[in-house]
Amino acid sequence: MTNSYPEGSAWRASIQIRRRVGRAWQAVFLLATCLGILALTALLYNVLDRTYGLVAVEYKKDPAQFAARPLEELSKDELVAVLEQNISKNAFNKLEKDRPFADRPQSDVYALVIERVVQLKVIETWPLTDSILRRAEIEAQAQKEMPEAVLVYRGWLTPRFIAEPMSSRAEFAGVRTALLGSVWLITITITLALPVGVGAAIYLQEYATGSWLNRLIQTNISNLAGVPSIVYGMLGLAIFVRALEPITSGAAFGVTDSNGRTILAAGLTMALLILPLIIINAQEAIKAVPDSLRQAAYGVGATKWQTIWSHVLPNALPGILTGSILAVSRAIGETAPLIVVGASTFITVDPSSPFTKFTALPIQIYNWTSRPQSEFRNIAAAAIVVLLTLLLTLNAAAILLRNRFSRRVY
Repeated sequence: MTNSYPEGSAWRASIQIRRRVGRAWQAVFLLATCLGILALTALLYNVLDRTYGLVAVEYKKDPAQFAARPLEELSKDELVAVLEQNISKNAFNKLEKDRPFADRPQSDVYALVIERVVQLKVIETWPLTDSILRRAEIEAQAQKEMPEAVLVYRGWLTPRFIAEPMSSRAEFAGVRTALLGSVWLITITITLALPVGVGAAIYLQEYATGSWLNRLIQTNISNLAGVPSIVYGMLGLAIFVRALEPITSGAAFGVTDSNGRTILAAGLTMALLILPLIIINAQEAIKAVPDSLRQAAYGVGATKWQTIWSHVLPNALPGILTGSILAVSRAIGETAPLIVVGASTFITVDPSSPFTKFTALPIQIYNWTSRPQSEFRNIAAAAIVVLLTLLLTLNAAAILLRNRFSRRVY
């Protein structure tokens, strides 16, 4: 019988070839990682570049005519007096009703004076990179083309941007209503999808037999994970908005000023969207639990459910939460299903229940990026930062929870 392994110099040459192949693949994998990091860095740079920069603004009325000192140096009471003297009584009372001036900070009242009294208008904006590298050129251009304008540096992502509702003027718009809508939406989605998805995964992996019906269900779940999100939007429109309108509008619970295009309908639609992903990921996590744990539990007299509850689920929970993180990350950034279900593109009323009209951060970003004015692209970039922060916060909370359960198990 001949030996098929190389010997001597042939063996050493074979080792060198394998090492070179290994180093080549290592370089390929490193290059792929670097390209991914580069693409992510370019994305973040593009967003942040639009979030800050120089802005050319014009004032319809001279701020100096309303006080002897600059408006930003006035106290809150002085600013309230300026506001009361220069807007109509009805407009002032409406502002007081929306939020009493006693509860507003000085910066909020100052912004109202600029918006309602001085009436600031944005003429043109420049990204951060140009504002730093081409400052002299921009100043010369503004002096030549916009002699009445004032050139100021502005960060569009501010506490007021997060605290204020939507506005038709980009310089005064905020994301509070959209942010609250996203929080409501993702809360309903997780509350509905996570228990149903994990329960279905437990049944399919631990209880279901190999019958044709169970195989058909499993195949359809795998196929549904790849269905375009717009299809789920159409399904949600047909079922939750129209067929189940008495429930999703709140009419069955005594709500009379709503229709089926509510947060509840959108949450149910998004729950359907991520349900196949949660089921598949939970099944894989349950499948990864060693059978020896099950056999050991059966050996000491545990029932099937006791085995699942006390041994299988605690060991599978970190994997289930990992899959849920991915599913929720997809849901929080979806736009198409929300548009079909009926999310508002302009709304200034905060959502107060599952039966109210709503908007969400992706909808708001889409609406702003479609506007022709450059300042709307700036606030769209600021809203993207808010959306990414919300997403990372939710993911971090899920990762901490997953790590806590991992320590308990191991």
